[in-house]
Amino acid sequence: MYDVIVIGSGPGGYVAAIRAAQLGMKTAIIEKYSTLGGTCLNVGCIPSKALLDSSEHYHNAAHTFKTHGINLNDLQVDLAQMISRKDDVVKQNVDGIQFLMKKNKIDVHHGMGSFVDTHTVNVTKADGSSSVIQGKNIIIATGSKPASLPFIPLDKTRVITSTEALKMKEIPKHLIVIGGGVIGMELGSVYGRLGAKVSVIEFMDSIIPTMDKTMGKELQKSLKKIGFEFYLKHKVTAVENLGEEVVVKADNGKGEIVEIKGDYVLVSIGRKPYTDGLNAEAAGVKITERGQIEVNDHLQTSVPHIYAIGDVVKGAMLAHKAEEEGVYVAETIAGQKPHINYLLIPGVVYTWPEVAAVGYTEEQLKEQGRKYKAGKFPFLASGRARASMDTDGLVKVLADAETDEILGVHMIGPRTADMIAEAVVAMEFRASAEDIARMSHAHPTYTEAFKEACLAATDNRALHV
Repeated sequence: MYDVIVIGSGPGGYVAAIRAAQLGMKTAIIEKYSTLGGTCLNVGCIPSKALLDSSEHYHNAAHTFKTHGINLNDLQVDLAQMISRKDDVVKQNVDGIQFLMKKNKIDVHHGMGSFVDTHTVNVTKADGSSSVIQGKNIIIATGSKPASLPFIPLDKTRVITSTEALKMKEIPKHLIVIGGGVIGMELGSVYGRLGAKVSVIEFMDSIIPTMDKTMGKELQKSLKKIGFEFYLKHKVTAVENLGEEVVVKADNGKGEIVEIKGDYVLVSIGRKPYTDGLNAEAAGVKITERGQIEVNDHLQTSVPHIYAIGDVVKGAMLAHKAEEEGVYVAETIAGQKPHINYLLIPGVVYTWPEVAAVGYTEEQLKEQGRKYKAGKFPFLASGRARASMDTDGLVKVLADAETDEILGVHMIGPRTADMIAEAVVAMEFRASAEDIARMSHAHPTYTEAFKEACLAATDNRALHV
């Protein structure tokens, strides 16, 4: 009998297992695939960032190196090598998780985990053989899979998901991206930088629609510079694969049908919880109409000793959110009193410029009727950004009109994925915009833009704009 069984080895699952083992609990983890790490390490966060970095190097070599005084001849893309390097990065990370399992004495069971009853899980291997394990506590961390629409035929050759986009054999001539969210913008960026024409079809009136509207507008401007075209407020009605060509039809909101033709279509309309084969009903675990596992504020399912975390429950589908929940559940089982502030889990888009945000958007504050003040600072006015030729974007700080407490920080620009951590720390400690404005930031750095935006939010005192 294990103290804890974790079903799923993605960032939520493997972190939950490690923390449970650290707390002295006998722990097992079940993974249906041959490698650990889930979507994030195998076909999500890690491989996409590897390709984003490779494509950004190429793009800079083609477009900015000459200005830097670096002359290159006969510049070419070796896509096969890019994919191979990406695979190597994935392997290193996956092997690292395997090492951590051994280090923490966690038993790894490969196979499909399905409930027999509230304490028993059956593990069915790829060869059909199976075994049964039992646990006092069970954590469901089965993650998510790409969502689609019933009328879109996902053939995975011409009409593809993010998984296939990470192992392309050729650079598309014209990539049509259905969905202007994070995944579509990141993978669209990879191939846009490598020379593909990219057309984005988005149902909402902005790309990255869950983020502050200013971020979507700024990112759209930047992506247009590398040849993106956008069809906002368009509803896809049909996708047809004609062999060498794919035709997408979309309603433009005026009752007119627009036809867009390309050689590949990337369907990136989000992800949906994955519970296939879990047999949750055998344990009495309730699943909502949206396919999510129902949990309370302590991440307990309808069965108190069975918990669920990550993409399979409510909230943003983010690897670091799943990790926080994994630690939270392990510590809860151990009798501790952990806490997660979901408002302060940052979101990042790894395009270039990068987009990062934490806290409330301006639209949310307006909805709440909350009085706030906003401060902005453009990277065009940043000495560090000028030096690196990364002047697109800005930092926006939203602070309470009366108390000056920072309520939201929204950044688009160079290295904002790393910069947002300062904002998270500030907000965890209920800092005011004045607090950040009074702190010394090294010069020249990108993070000075955060300080300047805070100065702008406090009586419009920005110094360099």
